[in-house]
Amino acid sequence: MLKVAVIGATGAVGQEFVVALNKHKWFELRQIAASERSAGKKYVDAIRDPNSGILRWHNREEVPEYVRNMIVSKVQDIKPENFDLIFTALESDDAQTIEPKFAKSTPVISTAAAFRYENDVPILIPGINDNHAELLNVQRKNRGWKGFIAPLPNCTTTGMAITLKPIQDKFGIEKVFMTSMQALSGAGRSPGVIALDIMDNVIPYIPKEEEKVQVETKKILGTMNAGTIKSTSFKVSCTCTRVPVLDGHTETVFVETKSATEAEDVKKEMLKFSKNVTIKGLPTAPKDYIIVHDDPTRPQPRIDREINDGMTTVVGRLRKDTAFDNGVKYVLLSHNEKMGSAKGAVLLAELLKDRNIL
Repeated sequence: MLKVAVIGATGAVGQEFVVALNKHKWFELRQIAASERSAGKKYVDAIRDPNSGILRWHNREEVPEYVRNMIVSKVQDIKPENFDLIFTALESDDAQTIEPKFAKSTPVISTAAAFRYENDVPILIPGINDNHAELLNVQRKNRGWKGFIAPLPNCTTTGMAITLKPIQDKFGIEKVFMTSMQALSGAGRSPGVIALDIMDNVIPYIPKEEEKVQVETKKILGTMNAGTIKSTSFKVSCTCTRVPVLDGHTETVFVETKSATEAEDVKKEMLKFSKNVTIKGLPTAPKDYIIVHDDPTRPQPRIDREINDGMTTVVGRLRKDTAFDNGVKYVLLSHNEKMGSAKGAVLLAELLKDRNIL
């Protein structure tokens, strides 16, 4: 068993880490850390509202027994050399200073954006760009670290990159246009989204989100070149919005392909890719990597976000696009806090262990 720690364990994403690591076959959660406000408390008390005493537990499952009485540490009290791996669920400003201190001795898998855009840092989605993981050894050498920093993409990027990969491999891509309808949980708890702002409303702007998705998608689907990643040449444009949904990011995607294709061809490629995805057999890998619905009313967040415990990307309304000479359009749903965040990070750790990079 590899010894792991979770930093930021009391937040919404940190709670998903706690659930994902419960009874894990390969990883044992030995220590949790959070803000000074939570430090010194039992975990179950640290996630209670200090005023009302209400348990601020985001997950639908019960708080796992193994962690309820675990004492929350201060971040500065974590000794990274005592662990084989550290998961972090931090704001980017904090990650910028904290994660390199850990990475000097220990691998770090991060949900923050702080290091995503640096030349020796891959943005990894297990099953999509596994070969980019070799860049982590370049990063170690460049920085003189025993560990590394491996960030996940923005949760909005994840589902789109997963669905674009089989299209890119078979038909090539010229342009991508996407509009997202993102869940409230993607904004976190602090500052989060005020209930009276989102009820009966759609918020048409999420700061920095569109730029992240546009850059990250091209890097993820790029190629390794002389110890760095050459981003793909196709163009990506998106509009990111927040909607009154608890969990699950829905996206409408329009893809102009290089070669002629029909919707049925794309469906076949997505399902073939799903069947043969590289991560099958890993403990957290879903039975279905991609599902494609023929029912035009799917996917829907309430119905589809928990398929395979939130690790499946669900596609529907796949059809020929009428604005492009070659191209298709579809709707996708991806669970932003599971495949797009904590459970996706655990799956990435499994991939890196399986490849002897951890």
